[in-house]
Amino acid sequence: MNRSLVALHAHPDDESSKGAGTVAKYAEMGVRCVLVTATGGEAGDILNPAMNRPEVAENLADIRRRELDEAAAIIGYKEVEMLGYRDSGMPGSDANRHPDAFVNADFDEALARIVAIIRSVRPEVMLGYDDHEFYPHPDHLRIHDLSLAAFKAAADPARFTEAGPAWQIDRLYAPVFTARRLYTLSDAMEAAGRESPFTRWLDSLPRDAADDRALTHVEMGAYIEQARDALRAHATQVDPNGFWFQIPTAMIRDVYPYEDFELLAESEEGDKPEHELFSL
Repeated sequence: MNRSLVALHAHPDDESSKGAGTVAKYAEMGVRCVLVTATGGEAGDILNPAMNRPEVAENLADIRRRELDEAAAIIGYKEVEMLGYRDSGMPGSDANRHPDAFVNADFDEALARIVAIIRSVRPEVMLGYDDHEFYPHPDHLRIHDLSLAAFKAAADPARFTEAGPAWQIDRLYAPVFTARRLYTLSDAMEAAGRESPFTRWLDSLPRDAADDRALTHVEMGAYIEQARDALRAHATQVDPNGFWFQIPTAMIRDVYPYEDFELLAESEEGDKPEHELFSL
């Protein structure tokens, strides 16, 4: 299969928490999967208590890069491109004001670099971000803006001529966490007499929230553990006893073995596969 996919992510670990099972599935099918990570994640908190040590904090960017390389290999990415921007942190933080922060970078300069990657790889499918995530980090919102802009600019022969011949991506998707998915998994946990790890989100999330979007549900039950292994590779960011792993893999396979994607843009309207990102 001579096909390719480019996934644009904000920080190390995002590639493992957003659509990792689907990418692993396509990688095994022979799709060339290329990961583009915008920042080094320098401003991230160390969320695994076992890794919260001074020597880790002092070398966080280097450690997170090693974690990223390991996770990408587990998923099946053939290449990892680092844009090299600094993690922007949250609004009002010192990191957010840093001159090297991703949000403070020149938009067209970042766009040109992404367009060059797209024109080199020539993907049919690109993954970006939506604009209404549960976690509206400034870097995530910038990825949303850049992914939409790159979809158009890469196909425009008049823009960024030094980046190579124009290339039209077929479809741009955003991996999303839907109310349907969270409620289905939570209901299954409660039916089994166990506490749902999603309760804190569902308290303020109606069951029908945002489910009117154009969603594609990709079946990836066979790749759940592979995706979880990739997430575990981010040892500074992921507590192996945390919420990510509290729902048993077998339960996910039984009740919701899907990852959900919102279609953000397409090259031409027409019939689209309901359960795949590619027209396989």
